[in-house]
Amino acid sequence: MAVDAQAFWVAEPGRGEIRVEQVPDPGPGEVLVRALHSGVSRGTETLVFRGGVPAGQHARMRAPFQAGEFPAPVKYGYLSVGVVEAGEPALLGQTVFCLHPHQTAYVVPATAVTPVPAGVPAARAVLAGTVETAVNALWDAAPLVGDRVAVVGAGMVGCCVARLLAGIPGVEVTLVDTDADRRATATALDVGFAEPSGAPADRDLVVHTSATSEGLQLSLDLLGADGTVVDLSWYGDTPVHLDLGGRFHSDRLSVRASQVGAVAASRRHRRSTADRLALALELLRDPAYDALLTGSSPFHELPEVMAALAAGRLPALCHTIRYPDRPSADPESE
Repeated sequence: MAVDAQAFWVAEPGRGEIRVEQVPDPGPGEVLVRALHSGVSRGTETLVFRGGVPAGQHARMRAPFQAGEFPAPVKYGYLSVGVVEAGEPALLGQTVFCLHPHQTAYVVPATAVTPVPAGVPAARAVLAGTVETAVNALWDAAPLVGDRVAVVGAGMVGCCVARLLAGIPGVEVTLVDTDADRRATATALDVGFAEPSGAPADRDLVVHTSATSEGLQLSLDLLGADGTVVDLSWYGDTPVHLDLGGRFHSDRLSVRASQVGAVAASRRHRRSTADRLALALELLRDPAYDALLTGSSPFHELPEVMAALAAGRLPALCHTIRYPDRPSADPESE
């Protein structure tokens, strides 16, 4: 028998709402997941919230279990952790991660969930999708032992990239951000920190995640000769302006893109997306990632939370959403 659940929808650009949806019983090869926590991917989700997905990118930007179409109404999100309550016997009772929008309960194929390893708290596990992006970025960037690396943009992705880089012997990592308060986060991640005016130059590699023209220009400026900027930013409908005069050609600098939609070419024939996600969850045994969990709100407040994040009134790295013990059709049930 179908049960009622609640889901967050962008009703129109700049306005979200909670809607009631019917969730069916799981069929063969499916599981029913009751959500425990979800995470807001601040950059991408606030872009979706304000209606900033370019028309030519609507198909590429679809989340795995998205409903509706851009710009709105659309149900979007991809950082969900919950407990399997029905369906495939081997998964019953397990805490799992799923690339699903913000919803109190949902039915998906069993192959769409990944068990959370023992020792990884459910709230921390919402970072799996972001750590997966960082893993893919390092597969693309191929940093070497002893490299001097800057990560420009200390958001969720930048911080996860910096933490992974810090584990490579001899690598000197500097997080660069305009927000001086991110210094404390960098310390928790055991990496250096600098504001743009004090960022070290002559880097072997720069990873850019700020989604701004200024950040990408700074990334190029910090490179040493023959260096590469690996750009993870998603700019949406915002134009990007760069000065490619000066030393760009004489020093043979380069910019290359990295994105999580496909496994990095260097690993594509030996690793699947499932392998990559499972690796990300294993890496989340590291408690240093708790520094990225900077706030939490109950599910019924998500429309106001998303508006505050989009407007910059709620500073956060990863703002998590907590769910009621049992799904209910009442938005105020928590």
